[in-house]
Amino acid sequence: MVDLKANKRDFMLLFLVMLITGAGNTALQSVLPTLGRTIGVADSVIAAAFSVSAAIWVFTAPRWARRSDKDGRREMVMLGLVGFISSVGLCGIVLSLGLHGILGPLVTMLTFIAARMLYGIFGAAAPPAAQAMVALRTSRKERTKALTMLGSAFGLGTILGPAAAPWLVGLPVVGLAGPAFVFAAFGSVVLVFVWRYLRDDTPSDAGRGAAVSYPSIGGAPTGGSVTAATSPQSKPLALRDPRIWPWMLLGLIMGHAQAMTGQAVGFLVIDRLHLPLAHSQEAIGIVLMIGAAAALLVQWGLIPLFNLEPRVMMVIGLVISAIGCATTGVADSLYGIATAYALACIGFGFSRPAFTAGASLSVDRKLQGSVAGRVTSVNGAAFVLGPSIGVGLYELWGPLPYFLSAAILALLIPYVLVRIKPVAASSEQ
Repeated sequence: MVDLKANKRDFMLLFLVMLITGAGNTALQSVLPTLGRTIGVADSVIAAAFSVSAAIWVFTAPRWARRSDKDGRREMVMLGLVGFISSVGLCGIVLSLGLHGILGPLVTMLTFIAARMLYGIFGAAAPPAAQAMVALRTSRKERTKALTMLGSAFGLGTILGPAAAPWLVGLPVVGLAGPAFVFAAFGSVVLVFVWRYLRDDTPSDAGRGAAVSYPSIGGAPTGGSVTAATSPQSKPLALRDPRIWPWMLLGLIMGHAQAMTGQAVGFLVIDRLHLPLAHSQEAIGIVLMIGAAAALLVQWGLIPLFNLEPRVMMVIGLVISAIGCATTGVADSLYGIATAYALACIGFGFSRPAFTAGASLSVDRKLQGSVAGRVTSVNGAAFVLGPSIGVGLYELWGPLPYFLSAAILALLIPYVLVRIKPVAASSEQ
């Protein structure tokens, strides 16, 4: 007999796991520009701290996904949570020591990067195990909807994290390290509830999970991991397979443009608005929150409403994001930066799901799991080097990452029109 009440409780616990880890990660990302400037390290070092964690996540996520189908999933969820809690907690301690001058800038950042590596190594264990547990406790008819809702927790976290950060940096003693301590505490509370109330399963139970892209600012969910988790397993599909390569190339270039502009925007807000560092976090939080909300509005509202085919969605997204990036490069007020960045995020909100849907529709049903895995890996790869490239270009000239991204995105439009053939829109983007 199916225990609906227990299933609902389990889903809420798993949703909280995804929400807290996604929000905590992006909250910490949102304060890094202000933290770096306050401690006195180069902007590119801050970007490198993010890139190292994202690179490790991309490497470990598929391995944790495979292991989640063999080992007890409750333990995997708890392992991911422990990795998150220990990482952000240590980050908070290290940053507090740096802010108070106990550690020098270089030692602070090297230790911070080491602490972030814990999240990259162990944090990726929780999402696939959570997916597998939800898949196990839902019918085939309900499974895609339930997994989509679970994945939306990361997207919701990209709004809540930057929104909460300005409130938390005002905590006494810890200051800018406040978000790290608070989300470590929230994560610890969720861990206790998971340990106490989440039911276990066995490796022989049905249901499986898939690797999830690194939770990052601007990295709203695309549905690739849901497709991978609900599709039959098949032989690996080569990245350069001619059926999917045009979409993979689009996803890789577009993803780098998004990562470049998203990671540099915090520094741009500080410099363009000439704000004291003590008051800059509120403005950064506003810009990032509005951008994330705009992207999710597109993905959760406009795309289902209009049901456009991927090629059209991609063109619309590229046009809007190119305009948004270019205007972000010249905006000089809080309203201007927030509006321009939101416009860029709206464009990416169209083009990222278009990339997922287009790649999916390029192959038959038996290869859906493989192509979804490729989509997830490309999404993750963009956030490995993209942030460091973007911030490095920003150090050369503030508008450079935005103008360059706008030009690249504009050049992709004729490529789409020539190289991509129209296909029917998918109902599961």
